[in-house]
Amino acid sequence: MGRKHYEIGVGLTTELNLRVSVASLVSVLFKSPADGKMMLALERTATLRTTDEITGVVVKAKPFGGGVRLLAPKGLKKLIGEYRFDSERSREQQDFRILINPKSLEKLKEICKEQLKVKENRIFDPGPERELAEEFEDSLGVGILPEEYFLQPKGMLTEKLLSETSNENSRGLRTARIYYVYDALIQDQEIIKMLIDNSNRHSDIVLQNMANEDARRGGKGRANAILTLDLNKLKNFYNSIRLEKGTGLINYEGHQLSTNVPAILDDIYKIKYTSY
Repeated sequence: MGRKHYEIGVGLTTELNLRVSVASLVSVLFKSPADGKMMLALERTATLRTTDEITGVVVKAKPFGGGVRLLAPKGLKKLIGEYRFDSERSREQQDFRILINPKSLEKLKEICKEQLKVKENRIFDPGPERELAEEFEDSLGVGILPEEYFLQPKGMLTEKLLSETSNENSRGLRTARIYYVYDALIQDQEIIKMLIDNSNRHSDIVLQNMANEDARRGGKGRANAILTLDLNKLKNFYNSIRLEKGTGLINYEGHQLSTNVPAILDDIYKIKYTSY
């Protein structure tokens, strides 16, 4: 692939001051072996934070998925003009986390929409398979192969309101978020059992202790696990609360749910996101 992406700069400029994060989100679904109810699996992360506002381990549950990878950074430049990566890490990984002129945002949204139809010579890969495998490995200790789940693309969403990012590499930057949303139905009973057992075994307190122990051993202070929830109960909960466009973390059954969980819930996403 070469290293031509290093011709793209890093960091804010006067004109390139809007951060755009393009990611995939996966609704990992399975039927409960006990009663046949549809269940949702979320990735639970514990992260040691040391900032002016927070000191300690933050635990939250979020959809599986992650940053989309740019395949042709210079190709994107030809379409939207000058842009820069938001951090050295994003440039190194070719993550689609970039800084653009705010005037280019609508054009970029159209490009992202068009890429859903492109099969060859893509500028970026919107598929979630790589991130899904890595996050299963982090949480369960085993990866998951594409043949072990049925993947159904559901479309593209954009967040209606810009908000500051908490990403450690570019914390505080005003960010526009674009999501490719998928359902991943798991039918393998062994994997389903692993998801349920992992969720039952790891309380948030256990995860906090694991993250602190990781930091004591010289790590980054992180730990991962699974959270399994009754899908219909979760939808009913979101329907019962006043979910505003700018709503932050939500407490559900003692767990902090990420701001983007509504993006993977049918109909509920409409309050915070625009569908393409």
